[in-house]
Amino acid sequence: MSGAGTGAGGRVGARRRSVAGSRWWVAAVFLLPALVLLGALVVYPIGFSVYRSLFDASGNGFVGLGNYGALFSDEGIRTALKNNVVWVVVAPTVSTALGLIFAVLTERVRWGTAFKLVVFMPMAISMLAAGIIFRLVYDQDPQRGVADAVWVAVHDTFAEPAPFPGAKPRPNADLRPSGGGAFTTRSVVRAGSSVGLPLVAVQPRDVQRAGPAVVARPRPGMVTGTAWLDFTRGGGGRPGVIDPGERALAGLTVEAVRDGRVVASAVTAADGTFVLPAGAAGARLRLPAANFAAAYNGVDWLGPALVTPAIIGSYVWMWAGFAMVLIAAGLAGVPRELLEAARVDGAGEWQVFRRITVPLLAPVLVVVLVTLMINVLKIFDLVYIIAPGSSLRSANVLALQLFQSSFGTDVDEGLGSAIAVFLLVLVLPVMYVNLRRIRKERRR
Repeated sequence: MSGAGTGAGGRVGARRRSVAGSRWWVAAVFLLPALVLLGALVVYPIGFSVYRSLFDASGNGFVGLGNYGALFSDEGIRTALKNNVVWVVVAPTVSTALGLIFAVLTERVRWGTAFKLVVFMPMAISMLAAGIIFRLVYDQDPQRGVADAVWVAVHDTFAEPAPFPGAKPRPNADLRPSGGGAFTTRSVVRAGSSVGLPLVAVQPRDVQRAGPAVVARPRPGMVTGTAWLDFTRGGGGRPGVIDPGERALAGLTVEAVRDGRVVASAVTAADGTFVLPAGAAGARLRLPAANFAAAYNGVDWLGPALVTPAIIGSYVWMWAGFAMVLIAAGLAGVPRELLEAARVDGAGEWQVFRRITVPLLAPVLVVVLVTLMINVLKIFDLVYIIAPGSSLRSANVLALQLFQSSFGTDVDEGLGSAIAVFLLVLVLPVMYVNLRRIRKERRR
């Protein structure tokens, strides 16, 4: 019996040893395809990039760490590095903050789901399409760019635009430039006289609804006059004379100036006429520069000064929805009894948010922040598409510089490989923090 038992036990142990002994072969068979792909797509490119970064542009001359030195000596690459710092600090922080605000504010709203859907929708758009959209949004022409159209509308609400931007006196007229964009008559005016102020180069839209000009009647003791567009459609007409069909210039400010001091002023009526009091006699008439100032065309969003913040704005538009969805999922797991207990104890909504909601959401916020930081370090297509050629150097980032150095006009694969390795080094600390966080969560 003992021998039989020993024999049966020996067979079972042998079977177990056989299965245990074959497990690493089974694991190797299943892992081999993944390991081959990992080596071909990750390990080999990284190793080759490190190797190639040690050689010059031709690939024949060994330069050691010379390409890495160029990272900090080349002005364009330093600009890219500075912009990457701005991107890493600003873009993930703003996107995460907006996602948190959206997730908390829409929690109790009936239409919160619809709002979240709208905010998340830009994630369905490719970076290429988003870049094209925002290239149009930031167009400086208010007729095409939405951002400047809104900005100009707000500006013009509080600052009255010039009535006739770009207008100027007719050649050989009595009006002459007097500095700063203003025009002043050469001769002084007399009481009881009527003065003509003919102008040209008026934009058609500025006189589209203007009525016909009228010759001002002289008034005893006063100075009268008419300002009009001295231009007849189809040609003809007499210079300096109000011909039939010529348009009045209404809303034009006229000043009487004596010894550099304004003694009287008036604004032209709908028919172009104006009346100055008797104190204007013996003075010269001046049309201030405010009458002809160029129209406000908004902000140069894609200029060298604002191009990086503008592109970051487009990134936030795309990724705030991603942050909101993840934070909303974490918010759904927050124990409601803790929030209600805090409210019962007299805590306000801001105190509940700051002292309970945010600390409980801290793991989720870290996940979102780290994910966006890794994503931002690889940003390329938005910058390449949105930034115009004149501002591309000011908006440059490391990933774009990597593309330009490797495949641009001045091809230097050694420098491009050094930039790629440097980007990998920048990502490694973020990945390490993320892995430590994952391990801590598994231990819990």
